[in-house]
Amino acid sequence: MFDIKVTPIAESKKPNEGSFLQTPFWCSFKQRHGWSYSRFLVEAELNSEYQKMLEDEGCSRASAADNIYKKTFELAILNRSFAKGIFNICYIPLAPALFFKCTDQKEIDAALEGDENSVFKEELVTPETQTIEFAHFIKELSLQLKKELPANTILIRYDPDITFYNTEDRDLFNYGLRTVAFADKIKLKKSKVDIQPPDSTLVDLTCSEDEMLSRMHAKWRYNIRLSEKKGVIVKKYLGNDMNLSEKLDKFYELTKETNARDGNARHALSYYKDLIISSIKEIEEGKDSPLVSLYIAEHEGEEIASIMTLFTKTESIYLYGASSNKKRNLMPNHLLQWTAMKDAKAYGSSYYDMYGMPPEGKDEKHPMHGLYMFKANFGGQNIHRTGSWDYPLKAVYGLYKMAEVTRAWWHKKVIKKLKGR
Repeated sequence: MFDIKVTPIAESKKPNEGSFLQTPFWCSFKQRHGWSYSRFLVEAELNSEYQKMLEDEGCSRASAADNIYKKTFELAILNRSFAKGIFNICYIPLAPALFFKCTDQKEIDAALEGDENSVFKEELVTPETQTIEFAHFIKELSLQLKKELPANTILIRYDPDITFYNTEDRDLFNYGLRTVAFADKIKLKKSKVDIQPPDSTLVDLTCSEDEMLSRMHAKWRYNIRLSEKKGVIVKKYLGNDMNLSEKLDKFYELTKETNARDGNARHALSYYKDLIISSIKEIEEGKDSPLVSLYIAEHEGEEIASIMTLFTKTESIYLYGASSNKKRNLMPNHLLQWTAMKDAKAYGSSYYDMYGMPPEGKDEKHPMHGLYMFKANFGGQNIHRTGSWDYPLKAVYGLYKMAEVTRAWWHKKVIKKLKGR
């Protein structure tokens, strides 16, 4: 169905755009923390036989005038060895995207609702209509990448860059992908363990600050004003600040307090330190790299909450957060997020990603209802991605999958219950 060529490349043409997970900065950072990293230029073209089939069926997406048959993009790949180098896994974060561009969501809604004023008359192109092409695209991309990967690689894991605005459409797409994989005998498996959070909420930064505030829940606007009125001050630190070490120590103390309260995992202090310092170092060297910042909320000289963010020209990410058990009534977390959003807007990012929330958390009985409400009430658009998909390369994949699921169950179910969470 596709003719695909992959070529190793040394540098990216857009190092500070798109998903931060695909940037050279982030991949080089992960390379210093247990992964190896490579980058490729992917040139993909729909073969002539399938092109003709689409044209014969009258598909509007088969418009040669728009070069729709060809797709060229960069692809960052992370590799990690296990069991003292016996086997290797390949991970591709937030890529690839669908081969065909989807119809604008507003046009889809108008067409499906039967809007008599809608002028949309062509076929609707949605993720769900592309499951056949996407399954084959992943298969043929994987076979080409296999030639460039370590010989002991047992799987390629993808987190596709496909966004849905409700869980029903996402589930329908995943079901369709499973069905195509089974029917066409494609070795594509839905992973039971997702690497990146598949559900999040994105706050639009392209409007004015007044509009951003107006989209928030009224209580959240009140909490921001309350925090300021009560004397909470937010300070921002970069990797070249003289007192960074002291502030990172405080951030790490707060992460310990937060983890004891919520049961979440944390990285080593050196991980956070390397992340923020390497960002400003690359920028000072003249590189077009993402900006990593540490924000700390203080009240009467006491540091009570903190977040770490990453800004690119496309998106801004709320990476990590921590807060004290003290003075939570001062709502420092609301002011921290609002401060970071304003800075992200000034930086030029299009949206602010709260980065991870359970879609079922809207239910008041859900254990993460509080987290859901905190993130959702900033007025963003809830989004849902497919989660991780695997393309196995060796038979031992089945054993690895079993071990991975068992490990996840042990940590999420057993360990948390033993700790009373």
